[in-house]
Amino acid sequence: MAKKSANSAKTQDQEKEKQVIAEFEKHIYDLQQMLEISKSFCSTIEFSPLIESILYVAMAQMRVTGAGLFISEKFGGECFRLSENYSGIAIDPTVEYKIKIDSPLIEFLSTTPGVFELKDLSERFAGTPEIKVIESLNPSLIVPLMLKNHLNGILVMGERIFVENISSAYTSYERNEIQTIASLASVAMHNASLIDQSTTDMMTKLRLKFYFYNILEDRLDSAFSQDQTLSVIMFDIDFFKKFNDTYGHACGDYVLKKTAEIISESIREGDLASRYGGEEFTVMLCNAGREEAMLVAERIRKKIEQTEFFYEGHTMHVAISGGISVFSTENNPVRSAKILVDQADKALYISKRNGRNMVTVYEPSSECASKSDV
Repeated sequence: MAKKSANSAKTQDQEKEKQVIAEFEKHIYDLQQMLEISKSFCSTIEFSPLIESILYVAMAQMRVTGAGLFISEKFGGECFRLSENYSGIAIDPTVEYKIKIDSPLIEFLSTTPGVFELKDLSERFAGTPEIKVIESLNPSLIVPLMLKNHLNGILVMGERIFVENISSAYTSYERNEIQTIASLASVAMHNASLIDQSTTDMMTKLRLKFYFYNILEDRLDSAFSQDQTLSVIMFDIDFFKKFNDTYGHACGDYVLKKTAEIISESIREGDLASRYGGEEFTVMLCNAGREEAMLVAERIRKKIEQTEFFYEGHTMHVAISGGISVFSTENNPVRSAKILVDQADKALYISKRNGRNMVTVYEPSSECASKSDV
């Protein structure tokens, strides 16, 4: 009998030892995961891809069907907005997903450590416009993204994915895990925001020249390795000096801002527009060849030509000239961003020389270019 009890105790000790080892191995694995997550976040300097990465990491780690991220508007905004920063969660088209920065909910999330279930906040802020916005998403967890006592965002987790023999409730270990992810995300967002602001032209809200070159170099390497096309368009506002001379520099600024707005609205999310300098603009079109680039350039040129610019009671008509260069491994396998931009600049010069208000494509084989119809 004593021998049987001893064997039983030994078996229990072995089971406990296995459990301790399993928990220890899980902690090591989770730490390795956090290291990889941190490296992933910190290596992403573009804001939109970073937000997408944060959402997918949170969804995968917490086993939820979706997630959304309220972030502050750029350059001193007054609200946290969801905008397009969500995946896998149902959106009510009648709800404006914004929360004012000076609201009691934001003050509470900024000063109260931890993560929260919906019921925790619904009871405290019952009936307020801000909590109604959160409630419409029906989140399983609300996670503030804090950095140095500053709220950088609000992560809302969707419905938990059902796994047999595993509770749908968040454990304290999981709550600590999502807080760690939120802290890493907040640091990465802060750094990306600083880069975003320092590489953006405050007047036109387009990227600056040096940032454009850096991204173009990366995209050019990617296009080369994947045997894809990539196009650069350079635009210049025709007779821009006359707006400054006739109506003053404030009018010139208005023309620049309006032109930049039309360019931004005319390209895809994955493309990139910049203010190259003065009245010149550049556009990078990923995975786009000659025909696609010409369609985009012509759409922009025609839109600007057809738009009436109003400034202090004056109606003005603006025209732009454009030049296009196209990278391809077969016809134009350049490996330098500067060369590709210089090619677009040469095509732009031909447009200017041949009468302006037109788009020209650079032809690398003959150092000449072909014009589009005006």
